[in-house]
Amino acid sequence: MGSTQHTTPSRRRAWRPVLAAVLSTGLLATGWQAFAAEAATGPAGSGAGPLAARLGGDGAARAHDGDPDTYAKGSAARWVQADLGATRRLDRVELTLPGKAQQVQLQGSANGRDFVELSDSRSRQGHVTLRLDGAPVRYVRVAGAQRVGELALFPAASGDTAPPEAPRDVRLDGATLRWERAPGASGYDVYADGRLRAGLPATATHWEDTTAPGGTPHRTAYTVRARDAAGNQSPDGPTVTRTVAAGQGSSRAAFRPSLAKPAPQPRRAGAGAATGATMPYTTVEAESGATGGGAQVVGPNRRIGDLAGEASGRKAVTLKQTGQYVEFTTPVETSTLVTRFSIPDAPGGGGTNAKLNVYVNGQKAKPFDLTSKYAWLYGPEAAPVNDPGAGPARHIYDEAHLDLGRTVPAGSKVRLQKDADNPSTYAIDFVDFEKVAAAPNPDRQAFVEPAGFGHQDVQNALDRARMDTTGRIKGVYLPPGDYQTSSKFQVYLKPVKVLGAGPWFTRFHAPAGQQNTDVGFRAADGADGSTFAGFAYFGNYTSRIDGPGKVFDFQNISGITIENIWAEHMVCLYWGANTDRMTIRNNRIRNTFADGLNMTNGSSDNLVTNNEARATGDDSFALFSALDSGGGEQTHNVYENLTSKLTWRAAGLAVYGGQLNTFRNVRVVDTLVYAGVTISSLDFGIPMNGFGPGQTTFENLGIERAGGHFWNGQTFPGIWLYSASKPFRAIRVKGAAITDPTYHGIMFQTNYVGQQPQHPVQDTELSDVTVSGAKKSGDEYNDRSGFGVWANEAAGGPALGQAAFHRLTLRDNAENIRNTTSTFKINID
Repeated sequence: MGSTQHTTPSRRRAWRPVLAAVLSTGLLATGWQAFAAEAATGPAGSGAGPLAARLGGDGAARAHDGDPDTYAKGSAARWVQADLGATRRLDRVELTLPGKAQQVQLQGSANGRDFVELSDSRSRQGHVTLRLDGAPVRYVRVAGAQRVGELALFPAASGDTAPPEAPRDVRLDGATLRWERAPGASGYDVYADGRLRAGLPATATHWEDTTAPGGTPHRTAYTVRARDAAGNQSPDGPTVTRTVAAGQGSSRAAFRPSLAKPAPQPRRAGAGAATGATMPYTTVEAESGATGGGAQVVGPNRRIGDLAGEASGRKAVTLKQTGQYVEFTTPVETSTLVTRFSIPDAPGGGGTNAKLNVYVNGQKAKPFDLTSKYAWLYGPEAAPVNDPGAGPARHIYDEAHLDLGRTVPAGSKVRLQKDADNPSTYAIDFVDFEKVAAAPNPDRQAFVEPAGFGHQDVQNALDRARMDTTGRIKGVYLPPGDYQTSSKFQVYLKPVKVLGAGPWFTRFHAPAGQQNTDVGFRAADGADGSTFAGFAYFGNYTSRIDGPGKVFDFQNISGITIENIWAEHMVCLYWGANTDRMTIRNNRIRNTFADGLNMTNGSSDNLVTNNEARATGDDSFALFSALDSGGGEQTHNVYENLTSKLTWRAAGLAVYGGQLNTFRNVRVVDTLVYAGVTISSLDFGIPMNGFGPGQTTFENLGIERAGGHFWNGQTFPGIWLYSASKPFRAIRVKGAAITDPTYHGIMFQTNYVGQQPQHPVQDTELSDVTVSGAKKSGDEYNDRSGFGVWANEAAGGPALGQAAFHRLTLRDNAENIRNTTSTFKINID
């Protein structure tokens, strides 16, 4: 028998750790100074009095004067806020809401800017008690409040509730910040200009800042906080400042926080299936359209190389005979059209070209120009090639886009039809509708424009912006057009803004007569704070080549914004080694041959938000805490509001090591061969940090039709937890809905070397998880399918360690829990 255990539900729900979610980059609220917070009466524990706190809001003192009938008013943004002066573990918040009911929500933060939800938002009045059960937090905000009569914050009833002392003797020795150890500290957090820069272990007594301004002198203020193992964080230690002259320091470049960086929006764990990214286009599946002339809906199935198996929703519409069509009713206004399609490969590989006619409200429009040049790979699953003789096919779909040249109203009929002048056969997976308009040059005096559309024209404009000595030129504007590029553009010595007219209008193309050309951008030597926004990159990659092929290939740089970029037929959109405080948002990643995005080698304090990846050839969104190219621990990254669809190799989201990183509101749909979400401590033979001791948090995951088989027949689940060559610990999954997995919902697995297990699964908790629809697959892997939760007993050796589930829901699975091991314990309450 396996060692699955059911325990009586605890009387109190576990606290929601908010520290990892809110210790991302963010300026401290203006005018708020840290100060020691002590309990007003009595020790921490049952009956302890409220903690001293500084309140903010109109008439704030009236919310702490003992009279519930006098009240503080919410600010212009309608909130009343308390600052404890240090991060404390809280038992509860009590408040009085006089008068009529108010729609309020409790929110918490460790830095005064990035808030997460501590309660639901609902109508409340009178005396209100909100339980926090030990959540560590410094700033508490009553959001939505118009009147707060009394506000009191109480320390946790048990356990360590007192923050450690602040570090003493904080001083600068050149670029090195030094301090004395604080009693009871389990680590230290370093802030520069109010933004978290490093999370260090208990043994640390110094940290070197290797950044330097790129163009002007810069004065930086540093503080250090101690933290203990319970999550309490001290007040700030003494502030010290450093002024660095322009051009001094290393090529790591300036610490320039991105002013445009949005604070992560609060999301409540377990609130339902993830919605993922919110993109400007609306997608409609072909099988939901109207078919005619004998067009067929194929599927569903999960077969690799099959028109249904590789389609979104595992269904598609085929057009094989003249007159067959699929017709869509536009749900929104649109001026563009994108389709995901499959047409045959050439007999010897290399692709074929075809047209497919488009009709709008019965009138023939411009046709789609289609090619299968960038699809159809064959043979070895881990390294397929462009040779039909090498073995079975995979990666058989691609996308095409069309500017309709006019705005088509919502409710119109758009038809894709095979006519006599369309001799190919077609499979249509889905279409996108999007209304677009070109963005003009925001300031012709501040943004120079290239003289033409060639590669050197653009580089000349970048150089002109770089060499400007007047201070008036901010960057380069790229007008609408098709730009030809054959190598990487270079941005260096100063930050620059590179702005296009939008990805439908400013389009970079790799040479059509070549394959696998390394195009994109590199930035170094003072380019911190640069912005790249509003253009598209269409590459010419037809297979995977590791190394080149990244649109943005960055190392040892910080503070860059990458926004509203469309990347297709490249190897990756972004690869960052030792890159910090980057903001990557609102991008569309399509049909790549490796990762959509990968943060590695000490990359910390980054925000990856509101991006959609479709059909990536490796993990769509990855964090790999490797150490082979510089950098140290990888911490305080936030990946949020992401959608991954149709990943044809590897996972939608993959996290390999690190700590204090947060991944929330992530939707993964239709992975072909791998897990929807991979959480792994395998180092791939590369120096790497394992997980912990700080937590890695996953919140609100939605995983649909995920999993598959790879690596010579290993089967993969919706969520794969793989303990391997580095420590696997401090994992928290809080809210996940796994629906209709290909083989199993959640799998625990341990790597073995020489028949000996490596690291066990430790300190791993999953809360508010639902697994539904894990059915027997009916294929050659049928005996390894249908499990809601599986402790893998066979892949080299049985899973090792233990994990706890809180509020686990299992339904409509062939077998809810399979654990035949004696080495892995599943605790369920």
